[in-house]
Amino acid sequence: MTSPEWDVIVIGAGPAGALAAHQLAGQQLRVLLVDKRTFPRWKVCGTCLNAVALGALAQAGLPDLVDRLGGVPLVRLRLGLQQHQMELKRPLGRSLSRGCLDLALSNAAAAAGAVVRMDTEAAVAGPCSGGRQVHLRSVDASATTSARVVLVASGLDSPGLTPAIPIRRQVPAHSRVGAGCRVEAQAGGYSPGTIHMAIGRHGYVGLVRTEAGDLNLAAAFDRSHLIQAGGAALAAAGVLAEAGFEPVPEAAAAAWLATPALTGRHWPPASERVLLLGDAAGYVEPFTGEGMGWALLGALAVVPLVLQGQRQWDQELERQWVRRHGRLIGSRQRLCHGLAFALRRHGLSRRLLGAVERWPVLAAPFLHPSAAASLSPSAPESCP
Repeated sequence: MTSPEWDVIVIGAGPAGALAAHQLAGQQLRVLLVDKRTFPRWKVCGTCLNAVALGALAQAGLPDLVDRLGGVPLVRLRLGLQQHQMELKRPLGRSLSRGCLDLALSNAAAAAGAVVRMDTEAAVAGPCSGGRQVHLRSVDASATTSARVVLVASGLDSPGLTPAIPIRRQVPAHSRVGAGCRVEAQAGGYSPGTIHMAIGRHGYVGLVRTEAGDLNLAAAFDRSHLIQAGGAALAAAGVLAEAGFEPVPEAAAAAWLATPALTGRHWPPASERVLLLGDAAGYVEPFTGEGMGWALLGALAVVPLVLQGQRQWDQELERQWVRRHGRLIGSRQRLCHGLAFALRRHGLSRRLLGAVERWPVLAAPFLHPSAAASLSPSAPESCP
């Protein structure tokens, strides 16, 4: 950590940060990857990997990573709303626990040559000659170092940003909050290979089995309803009952983990020698693995700009990242934002569900993200 200068410091070793570190270390750059947690660790969401996420891993040279880790093929989507249920049979990707995936990606970054430090908090400070300062603090040491480029991939609330960075968090007043848990439930209605989505008036609950057979619950709730219900476990039980889904009694005693607001962004997602990616750049309530696709795709998209920034930095690189992020990821997030809007209106949700049941092709934009979203990690940036 006390190296006088790194080529790149990546703050946050989740999927976006770890994959970016893996790619940049493979370009013979001196990369430091830090995370405030110790891996493996459990995360609320991100258990589902859709076609975009799997394609990004393949482009990164890790095509068989998920299968080697025991990823469960997802072949069905089961939806429930107002006691009415429907099922779509489609190849949806893979289910893999975040603890398993994140550890594997950080190990891959280390194998590519990145220096990985867990249990280390990082804060981006002011500029220095030819770089940006970063304060690092672990249990037994603290240091100030620098890098030519800093990537911030530290999640929804981005603790790695300090007042020295002119980037501000924007959160809509109506944003829902997330909550999730993992249980060893034997409920027969929740079979492997299926994404179960229960939709209620004040939120929704997604359930999927992981490679270990555990049942992963990830939910989004109106903040006021979460308080009125008496906590995440009771709020989730209410949504399952409202949708006509089987109860999960084990969830009442589970350790639930909450998230910050699920919809928000840091704007602009770039500053001098600092680029934001993954959830730190911007996030909208995701569906069927969208969030993981955004994170991994963004990790590939940022690589050409980081390589250019090693030679010389100018504001055009910041503008390019804003445009490229908006083109590759912003359009997908707007689609999810529209679906989130519809799910908040129960009459509209019921009509939408009926339309999808009659014409399943309407669900294609969410279940089969376009392969056109992929890109070559080595392609030069050429935004119009």
